[in-house]
Amino acid sequence: MADPEGKTAEVVEEADEVEDVEEEECEEIQNVSPPGLVGLLKSPQVLAAVQERLDYLQGAPSGYIQSLPKSVKRRIKALKKLQFEAAKIEAEFYKEVHDLECKYASLYTPLFDKRKDVVTAAKEPTDEECDWPSDDEKEEKDDVKLAEDVKNKVKIDDAEKTEEKKDNEGADVKGIPGFWLTVFKNVEMLSEMIQDHDEPILNCLQDVKVKFSEVESSMGFILEFIFETNDFFSNTVLTKNYTMKSEPDESDPFSFEGPEIVKCEGCQIDWKKGKNVTVKTIKKKQKHKGRGTTRTVTKTVQNDSFFNFFSPPTVPEGEEEDMDEDLEALLAADFEIGHFIRDRIVPRAVLYFTGEALENDDDFDEEGEEEDGEEGDYDEDADPDYNPQADSQKPEECKQQ
Repeated sequence: MADPEGKTAEVVEEADEVEDVEEEECEEIQNVSPPGLVGLLKSPQVLAAVQERLDYLQGAPSGYIQSLPKSVKRRIKALKKLQFEAAKIEAEFYKEVHDLECKYASLYTPLFDKRKDVVTAAKEPTDEECDWPSDDEKEEKDDVKLAEDVKNKVKIDDAEKTEEKKDNEGADVKGIPGFWLTVFKNVEMLSEMIQDHDEPILNCLQDVKVKFSEVESSMGFILEFIFETNDFFSNTVLTKNYTMKSEPDESDPFSFEGPEIVKCEGCQIDWKKGKNVTVKTIKKKQKHKGRGTTRTVTKTVQNDSFFNFFSPPTVPEGEEEDMDEDLEALLAADFEIGHFIRDRIVPRAVLYFTGEALENDDDFDEEGEEEDGEEGDYDEDADPDYNPQADSQKPEECKQQ
């Protein structure tokens, strides 16, 4: 078959540059047959050269659309206009989804209020409300077996004392201590934010609520963190307000993929004197250039803390395109956390407390990840048992080459 573009010669030329081949081998390569070409392309050096060329070409416009007749380009414009109309319909769909979220939020509210009552010991659940299968049936059976052993091996009066002691254990514990702190620490993206000095404050967290905006022009939501009276700040509620939009961008309408957060606002925390964990005081020594004397200067700088979550970076209106990469990354991370708290943590808090939600998350493999034992591309360079000299000694394979 003819090779008008001379690609075979180009591959051979690159092979000559990266391999130190003998003169006789060069003659064989120049007169290579199709099976021999396949063998040549198995060379790691040749493959690397070809891959480098392909990487350079990837993403380059093919020129196909530009080469089409004007009548075809005109029809493509019609398809794009239809696509824009579809995007507007999709935007209306998401707006109705948001209306449904607002409707069903009122149905969830009584359940979440009961959850708060149990966590904060405002109400002790009844036997009927606690009628749920044990999370660990084996542990329950072990407890029954242990009780039978106690009755068989210990006197009746000692067994009664043991039972009474069990009943009294935890009698002074109210509600579920550290519920929300445990939830947050069980979620990796939140646990990374929590410092040791944050934990006593988060132990005072009683509830986290989501309130959806019912304003027709807005699809945002507010996260409310409700705290009991504490020694750290006077606020009883800390809020984080997320503004969303669900309409195609006029400058890039085909990038629309549904509602997205466009900005967020925190709240002011009224810290009590000496209790602000979001800042720290450092001392620096300064030396006077002329007199040579030194002085100590006290400076307040930002400190790592979960509560920096309520002071997100602000983006002035109309300057989204001028954001630097660091600011853009901070906002993206903040938006992801806000979405996760809204969609996952608040609705399934008890499952994150017990860790069951984490087990369900682990059931999903990363996209593109291969299972053990699956056949993949063979990399001879990474194979410690690969011996090119041994392969070259096989007569049948040499003849094929």
